[in-house]
Amino acid sequence: MAAAVLGTAGSSASPTLHGTLLEGSLRSAALRGRLAFEIYLPPGYAGSRARYPVIYFLHGLPASPYAFRGMQTFARALDEVGKRAIFVAPQGARDRDSDSEYLDWGPGRNWETAIGQELPHYIDSHFRTIASRRGRALVGLSAGGYGAVLLALHHLDAYSVMESWSGYFHPTNPSGTAPLDLGSAAANRRASAHSFVRSLQRAFRRRPTFFAENQLLHRELAAARVSHVFELYAGAHEQSLWVRHAVTWLGWRCNTWLPRNSHAFGTHGSPTRAHFATTLAAGGGWNLHPHPGGDARTRARVNIKGGSG
Repeated sequence: MAAAVLGTAGSSASPTLHGTLLEGSLRSAALRGRLAFEIYLPPGYAGSRARYPVIYFLHGLPASPYAFRGMQTFARALDEVGKRAIFVAPQGARDRDSDSEYLDWGPGRNWETAIGQELPHYIDSHFRTIASRRGRALVGLSAGGYGAVLLALHHLDAYSVMESWSGYFHPTNPSGTAPLDLGSAAANRRASAHSFVRSLQRAFRRRPTFFAENQLLHRELAAARVSHVFELYAGAHEQSLWVRHAVTWLGWRCNTWLPRNSHAFGTHGSPTRAHFATTLAAGGGWNLHPHPGGDARTRARVNIKGGSG
């Protein structure tokens, strides 16, 4: 791959964006030509030495060769979220090739290879990224949603997040009214996201996380009308997950458990009726503790191992 040619898209600091929007291209062996892209560098990128996660955003199809441009709306949304990440929107179509479905079709038309492998390799080599699976996300809308899901499923070792916005999960004709026949049963299976559900299931089973039992207890409590909170978190049954969310989870407990205006539990008198709320964090265990409306002197706590994949 030859070096990209980078220049500003409009101005280097768009008045509607806090960061810097650039346009570039790389020489793609998979496409036997250039692959263009827009890249948004978050505010503070130029003056820091930090490394950033990358969101790869795939546009819808059929499209013109320039549909990757004009992603400012989504970069602006990233600004509003307040999280710093690099945003990359690659070209997904060319003249006389407006509906690739982000698949590999053969020499000179291997879009999956170009976007799923060559592009991240280039971005990691030329920008300060978190150059691993945990630092890459694939997001897309419509046909781009299909592309994001399929590329992630084909390259689980390279991407940790995938999102489909109003997408589908098998290749379709340009109008979206009929499936595409890729010429063989094997090719059709590989192009269908449904074919990869079992492999995902096996991948989760390799690291048992008590996920199912957490869900079961949640359903049992809901059926019994026991007030509780149940939330799922990205991660595994490991220290990094618990450390990452410790402030939030302990905050929940302290806000609903510790007595207000008291520095100790040892208040005088007999315990009175308490209302219990249950916080389930499938990844952080679960606890029973008094509801704010109850008497904080009566308290119970049960810790059960729990995790989420």
